[in-house]
Amino acid sequence: MGSPQGSTLTTNMTGLVDGSNARGKVSHIDCLPVYVKELIAGGAAGAFAKTTVAPLERIKILLQTRTDGFQSLGVYKSLRKVLKHEGLLGFYKGNGASVIRIIPYAALHFMTYEQYRGWILDNYSFLGSGPVIDLLAGSASGGTAVLCTYPLDLARTKLAYQVVDTRTNFRSGIRSMYPQPAYSGIRDVLTTVYKEGGIRGLYRGVGPTLTGILPYAGLKFYIYETVKAHVPEEHQKSIVMNLSCGALAGLLGQTFTYPLDVVRRQMQVESLPCSTIHGQMRYRNSWDGLTSIVRNQGWRQLFAGLSINYIKVI
Repeated sequence: MGSPQGSTLTTNMTGLVDGSNARGKVSHIDCLPVYVKELIAGGAAGAFAKTTVAPLERIKILLQTRTDGFQSLGVYKSLRKVLKHEGLLGFYKGNGASVIRIIPYAALHFMTYEQYRGWILDNYSFLGSGPVIDLLAGSASGGTAVLCTYPLDLARTKLAYQVVDTRTNFRSGIRSMYPQPAYSGIRDVLTTVYKEGGIRGLYRGVGPTLTGILPYAGLKFYIYETVKAHVPEEHQKSIVMNLSCGALAGLLGQTFTYPLDVVRRQMQVESLPCSTIHGQMRYRNSWDGLTSIVRNQGWRQLFAGLSINYIKVI
């Protein structure tokens, strides 16, 4: 007679052979649509990538917004200063909002792209069905995704802008004299900003973002095609070559539209009490922001932190 342990072992082995156990365990995943699984996988990969470069992104925001004590520092000295004052966790301040934003942004971009593309094809058939349609549809879907998730980007910037000295003087038991943070977390940022400025407050700085979408997409597409045209025909189908051309095109596109990113960041933090950007003045629009920065901070400020984009590519 077989023992209960033996029959259980036999059942388990049979399940492994015919795969019934494995299918039972993953059936809830297999039943998901392909695009949902791709979205989840892409979101996980995006979250990992965002967290990996979070220290550099934090420094870029501090340089773009001329945070007190960081105006004249480079990337390396800024990293050391954040580590000294806030420890390792300081590098990831505001990163949570970026990670939360990934999946809804990607989902909206993915879902609205085909809708916009179909609408353009139906109403503007004279444009044909070539890359111009893809460029316009991509820009429109990108703008939609930005509008729906922008408050999270605002929260990310406001949290990253706050530098607090977390060191403690053990002899006196008193913390170093640094201003208290205006916000304690994502929810606090959103509720406080809404109470103070309503919906408009949550979308402060969205103008430069939307302004830069189409030029960035157009420049990226044009540069990519131009660079690829100079690649020998036998290498044009190479994955590495296509990735390299895409990275170069994206980097140059970012360089040309980077001043708008600086304006956006400064508009996002200009209402904070500790802001050192331009006193009580407020930028009326993107052009006013660009001209005011050049006049009051110098043209170099329009490219503050740009080197971090190059470092991330390397």
